[in-house]
Parts: sequence; structure tokens; C-alpha cells
Amino acid sequence: MENKIKRNFRKFLVGNVIQKSGDKTIKVACFYKVPHSVYQKEVKRKTVIYVHDRDNKCAVGDSVRVFETRPLSRLKRWRVGSIIGAASNINL
Repeated sequence: MENKIKRNFRKFLVGNVIQKSGDKTIKVACFYKVPHSVYQKEVKRKTVIYVHDRDNKCAVGDSVRVFETRPLSRLKRWRVGSIIGAASNINL
């Protein structure tokens, strides 16, 4: 009988790259909506997270899917899973 270890599903977020900060590190902004405590209108909020980009493939403006991982540094707890949409580098 095989004794396989079943891993839990990892959390993932989808966000936009807002900054490349250092080697193999990007900052990703994840937007979400919450109801206002008094008026019950949906208010837009954002969370900025530091993400490990192993291959330095991400550019500012890309849409990325990030996964939770073990602590990689003081602030990095996420890693890039895939690039969903590339940034358009059109200068007008």
C-alpha cells in the first residue's frame, strides 16, 4: 500500500504587476470589493504583495496568477504561477 502525502490546495490570487523591485521580486496589486459598514455600498480595496519571480519574466502591467508558498524572505510569501495577460508596451 502506498503512503502518499496529500497536499492542501494552495491559495491563489490574480493581480497586476505594479513594480519590479530588485532581482527576482515584483510587487502585485490585488483588487477586491467589500461592502461599506454603514452604507452597504461596495467599496474597492487593494492589497499589495511581494512575489517571487524566479525567471524575471514579468513586466510592469502584466496580469499574473500568484500562489502562496513558504516564506522566501522577510516580505515574500507568494510566487508567480503564470502570466495571464502581457502588458501592452505601446507608446502614444
